[in-house]
Amino acid sequence: MSFFKRLWIIPLLFMPLYASADEAIFAGGCFWCMEKPFEQVEGVSAVISGYSGGHSSNPTYKNYGSGGHIEVVKVIYDPLKVSYETLLDIFWHQINPTDGGGQFVDRGHEYTTAIFYLNDEQKRVAVSSKERMDKRGVFGKPIITPIIPAAPFWAAEEYHQDYYKKNPLRYWYYRSRSGRDDYLQTVWGEKESKQLHDEPVS
Repeated sequence: MSFFKRLWIIPLLFMPLYASADEAIFAGGCFWCMEKPFEQVEGVSAVISGYSGGHSSNPTYKNYGSGGHIEVVKVIYDPLKVSYETLLDIFWHQINPTDGGGQFVDRGHEYTTAIFYLNDEQKRVAVSSKERMDKRGVFGKPIITPIIPAAPFWAAEEYHQDYYKKNPLRYWYYRSRSGRDDYLQTVWGEKESKQLHDEPVS
């Protein structure tokens, strides 16, 4: 290999010195509805829909529920640009954390909420965030969303990834009838709710 052909390798050698990426895993019911609020945040490089929390391996959309899994999103982000605490705040603005039977129109364990922490620091920040939300009394009832250790994450099928982009009409038809937005607007107000899932966030 010539000297010039080796030049492209040089940037890769220095990438670990500058690149920084952490992960966060949240369950907020239907994962279609949980991608966009995080993807539009500056510092988030990817949001992957998937399954976690169960006992089966390689779950699919057809069997993840029977394997004890719930729908989740894995958020890959740069902690130098966006904090885990900010991601938690966005998470609370997407869900009804007082509902233990599912989320909105989607019922069953597979649509329940959860925060999966990947280290002690995430656990500490998540517990603190949950306590603050409870004290504010925003939701009118005690928050029951569990904060639990991360379990193996299984990416969902490709057609589920960025579903709101690939199938915008079907996505908005589902979302508008799911009851999610009606609830969020009632809790947070129309302006704040709309900003957190419709407008760019930085």
